[in-house]
Amino acid sequence: MGTRTIEEDGWRLRKAASLVKLLALAPSHRLHRERVMDLLWPELGLKAASNNLRQALHVARRTLNPDPARASRHLVLPEEQLALGPEEHLWVDVDAFEEAAATARRGREPAAYRVALDLYAGELLPGDLYEEWAEGRRQELRQAFLSLLVELASIHEERGDFRPAVEVLRRAVAEEPTHEEAHVGLMRLYTLSERRGEALSQYERLREALSGKLGAEPDAATRRLREEIATGRLPSAQPPTVGPLPQEAGKHNLPATRSSFVGREREMVEVRRELAMTRLLTLTGTGGCGKTRLTLEVARELVGAYPDGVWLVELAPLSERALVPQALAAALGVQEQPERSLTDTLVDFLRKKKALLVLDNCEHLVDAVARLTDILLNSCPHLRVLATSRETLDVEGELNWLVPSLSVPRLRRPPTVGELEGYESVRLFVERAQYRNPAFSLTPENAQAVAKICKRLDGIPLAIELAAARVGFSVEQIATRLDDSLRLLTAGSRTASPRQRTLRGALDWSYDLLSKPERVLFARLSVFAGGWTLEAAEAVGSGKGIEEEDVLDLVSRLVDKSLVVVGTTAGGVVRYSATLTYKDNNGATIGNPVILTATTQCIVVG
Repeated sequence: MGTRTIEEDGWRLRKAASLVKLLALAPSHRLHRERVMDLLWPELGLKAASNNLRQALHVARRTLNPDPARASRHLVLPEEQLALGPEEHLWVDVDAFEEAAATARRGREPAAYRVALDLYAGELLPGDLYEEWAEGRRQELRQAFLSLLVELASIHEERGDFRPAVEVLRRAVAEEPTHEEAHVGLMRLYTLSERRGEALSQYERLREALSGKLGAEPDAATRRLREEIATGRLPSAQPPTVGPLPQEAGKHNLPATRSSFVGREREMVEVRRELAMTRLLTLTGTGGCGKTRLTLEVARELVGAYPDGVWLVELAPLSERALVPQALAAALGVQEQPERSLTDTLVDFLRKKKALLVLDNCEHLVDAVARLTDILLNSCPHLRVLATSRETLDVEGELNWLVPSLSVPRLRRPPTVGELEGYESVRLFVERAQYRNPAFSLTPENAQAVAKICKRLDGIPLAIELAAARVGFSVEQIATRLDDSLRLLTAGSRTASPRQRTLRGALDWSYDLLSKPERVLFARLSVFAGGWTLEAAEAVGSGKGIEEEDVLDLVSRLVDKSLVVVGTTAGGVVRYSATLTYKDNNGATIGNPVILTATTQCIVVG
């Protein structure tokens, strides 16, 4: 509900939660009150069921919104019809999944199928397994999910893409071991790929699954297919005369990849799913955490899911707010018109388009980007925006997604090579080190030093790539020199922007966007090596131009701008800290030495 999440144990009455779930699953999110009573209290008479409904309705309203004046708007009862949020923007994952599935089937694009599959959240309402009103929809959705997998595999097979087809069907079989159509598809694909032994083994797995779970045998057509494979009568595939159909060409302006994308599998799925839940998704995080690269990888996977294209607008090179509409127009190929604002021209161009705009690096132009985005989303109902920024746009309906660092090894004991290869940060370091030195590899001798580098750099991709570029040194030498990481991590690409070429550049970019009070407080907070509480920030940060009552707002702004992170201890105490790169360097490089000295002296004296 807005920014508030209602957990399962937050419902004082179980039937109140069931009422909301029932309406969320109903067509148009409304049901006749008598139908609701029949479904929730089938064993009761009319009067008893009516009393129970009245009580459940009251509890549900108060749970959805404690304010009585607003609670009734969430659940209304006009003309004997119960309706859920009729005057509000209501997003239900089941609706989104079914809509995405229909879109995928119309367009038959693999990217659109992936979007729909990402929206399937697993078994519907697992906490209500024995509720009859949920069972029918649960099975419908499960079968729809399995059908999408089989259809996607068929599209890949038609295009000669056997490997992704196999992966998709393996997922279907893992979800439902008795799904005969998926097993048959795998048998055929293995044979077409000259893997007859695996095809015959797949048949045996199907036979065992059917016998063990259903007491049945494969049908006659499947048995005939098995015989054709065993006797060599089903030929292998001939090399396709053409490659995969180039249907996605011309529908995007995304740059080609130049290096491997390491890890982030879970994040990719989460971002695609979150984007389906909102029309504006902003990926935020500290400088160098990989916002742009993750966004571009997601955008590439979504090409084909948007009939009117996926369009990247790079904002980092811009220095003036007035240039934002021009940058968008250039990306879309829209020409300015005389005696008309460019924003109006963009609105007309995008009004009926089903497209995705990728707005990269919004933080230094956040006000102008927010205003333009707000206008476009209000006027273009099929448009979605995926943005990256070090702070949110603060536009109505925006969903913020904080980009995490890569997984890093724990240093409680010396790690093995096999253990380290499971961490994303280590894999990135090794791959990028091999770009500079092809002979480099992870060995028992250097494993501890590599683990230390990745842990010390907090899994921040930019910092790890810059460290890997120093493999002219030994990794042990790199690890021991990280105390002066601003001097060490300066070997970025010559063609990269200054903020991506060195760690200092990334820090300075963020620092330059701060107001004067924010810079002063950030510098004063650098005296804390292990994080701080709000009370400590107020004690250290106030004075000489900053009032104590202003510290909370300033700390919140530093959090919003991805310079400070907030967490809660096991005891429930809220603590703040800078990201590791800032903790190591802000006092020496981007803080004000005079302020730091004065602050430190105050702490010692006081």
